[in-house]
Amino acid sequence: MWRGAVLPSTDLSLVHAGFALLLATLLGAALLAPALYWLLLGATVAAALAAVALRHLPALCAGWLLVAGATPEMALTDLVGPAAFQATIAVVKGGAIVLALACAWRWGPRLDAASPAWGFLAIGAWGPLHGLHPGLSLADSVRSLLGSVAPYAFGFARLPMAWCNAILWAVPRAPLVAVAAGGLLAALGLRPLFIDSGGWRLAGTGHPAFLAGVCLPAIYAGLIAHWRTGRAQDAALLGANLLILVLTGARAPLAYAIGVTLVALVAVPSPRVPLRRRLLLLFGGGLLLVPLLLFAHDLSTVRVFNLLTNDLGNLSGREYLWPSFRAAAAQSPWFGWGLGAGNVIIAPESQIARLLHTWAAHNEYLRMEVEGGQVGRILLIGLFITWVLRRSAALACAERRIIRLVFLAFAAHAFTDNVLISTPACVLFAFATAIFARGECEARMRSGLRDSGGKA
Repeated sequence: MWRGAVLPSTDLSLVHAGFALLLATLLGAALLAPALYWLLLGATVAAALAAVALRHLPALCAGWLLVAGATPEMALTDLVGPAAFQATIAVVKGGAIVLALACAWRWGPRLDAASPAWGFLAIGAWGPLHGLHPGLSLADSVRSLLGSVAPYAFGFARLPMAWCNAILWAVPRAPLVAVAAGGLLAALGLRPLFIDSGGWRLAGTGHPAFLAGVCLPAIYAGLIAHWRTGRAQDAALLGANLLILVLTGARAPLAYAIGVTLVALVAVPSPRVPLRRRLLLLFGGGLLLVPLLLFAHDLSTVRVFNLLTNDLGNLSGREYLWPSFRAAAAQSPWFGWGLGAGNVIIAPESQIARLLHTWAAHNEYLRMEVEGGQVGRILLIGLFITWVLRRSAALACAERRIIRLVFLAFAAHAFTDNVLISTPACVLFAFATAIFARGECEARMRSGLRDSGGKA
């Protein structure tokens, strides 16, 4: 469990002085200028809420992550209408930027020199200069820019251990919250918990693919936590999230999650999880797979078993999407068509979009090429590699190996899914930022102990 950070006495003094001034002005307005009373009352309430938020910023960020992990844009679209989709995404990603600014103000800013956000900023800057896609407006490109940098915003604040612990507490619980909320909506008859898409798929409050995208960082967080502590609770969370991932029917995320977990079991040592226990976990997982494989045909109503038994090579229609993106990339090969161009290559009313219910690329390398050209794609890939290597350097050996393995799987996953632009990316990169920041905090603590001769 984690604890909220406490404001320093200097900040508390400023808050108290501000409240005293507002209350005095409020009383004066009530007596001398009643027309200003309600305006000043609103300012007082807003200041009080801001003070509470700053005092409990780690908890507020954890709450935001649980909301982001639930991907509520899908449920709200079904309940309210199509206008809720983009509005909800804007609120979630805008919330990340606002909270990151609050973190930077509260604990101080930092220059995350290798952040992938710089690559998106560069593409966003040269897009209008080079020329945007004919179907893309400048306003849409700016909105895409804000949405693209939002997942990395927390990396520009000096994050304390309390923030890291809050985020790492929330990440493995995010899929459970999404499924519980989806179950409540289903019980109320407002929205089904499962959808039929080549077999039954668990959706939670969003789409099965989005729920799967949130399960991945949840599984990785549980894996790292278990490797650090050896606690059964962390292993149980890992297992629960793996089960949810199976029920989403998302094959690629399931393959990468199992691959990362298996490699960690076999090749990453842990003082808290000895080899014997890791082999038992591996053996137990293998035993669970036996009945699943034996009865896979009987479970074909569940999408993942349907595809594994009937059409393992099915790309779910991606082969119909990619030619249009390749053609668009070839028309502007070096600098692309600007951020957001990936949303206008295939028209929402086209036959392909109606057939597949999507017009996104489902291939981030291809989308990078369309939006930023070869230059932009090389820049972003280089920044991602540098960012992960630099930020993970301070981690303990086991965590460093696991998180780098996670991003190798992420790089492979990017060939067939929208792993950078969907809402689950906010959860993934908040998780990664928390891991990196916690490692840096622990490295500073170790350095301080060495400097003090090992005395606390």
